Amino acid sequence: MESPDNKNAQKYVKSRSQSPVSSTAKGVVRHISPLQALRNNSGHRDELKDSQVDKNKVFQKFVTKENTKPQDFKLHTKERAVKRALFNYSIATKIYIEERQKRQLEKLHKMIEEEEVKLLRKEMIPRAQLMPYFDRPFFPQRSTRPLTIPREPRLKQVNGKCSATSTSCRVNFPIFNAIK
Repeated sequence: MESPDNKNAQKYVKSRSQSPVSSTAKGVVRHISPLQALRNNSGHRDELKDSQVDKNKVFQKFVTKENTKPQDFKLHTKERAVKRALFNYSIATKIYIEERQKRQLEKLHKMIEEEEVKLLRKEMIPRAQLMPYFDRPFFPQRSTRPLTIPREPRLKQVNGKCSATSTSCRVNFPIFNAIK
């Protein structure tokens, strides 16, 4: 016994073979006119004529296309969101590390300053001074440094510049001419 699926397949093949459109195994379809189908079925006396017509006639080949299926498209928003999250995380870690280093430096500076203050406080403790020797009287000694030599101020013209008291510049300044 034959299965019902096999019977349906044979009926389908028979019905397809009788239709004016026949197909090949490659999926290429050629169109046969209804008159040619009748001639092929009616007898073999016209077979010679048909074979001559078939050689001269160019058959049109139609390519059957499968139904197009929509492809899944991928938005880059999720990828960009992940990349942005990683970037934000890296920036946040950099900022955290920098702040931590700043806090450590400030703590170190503060400790150094506290140590310096402790040392200064130890130095600033008032200590008793030694008592002067009263058994030897104090005699001041004369300094061995030479005395300073007094100089007159140089009010003359130096390097082409005019001074207020020079006579060559008084021509330009009428106020000094009135002082004479």
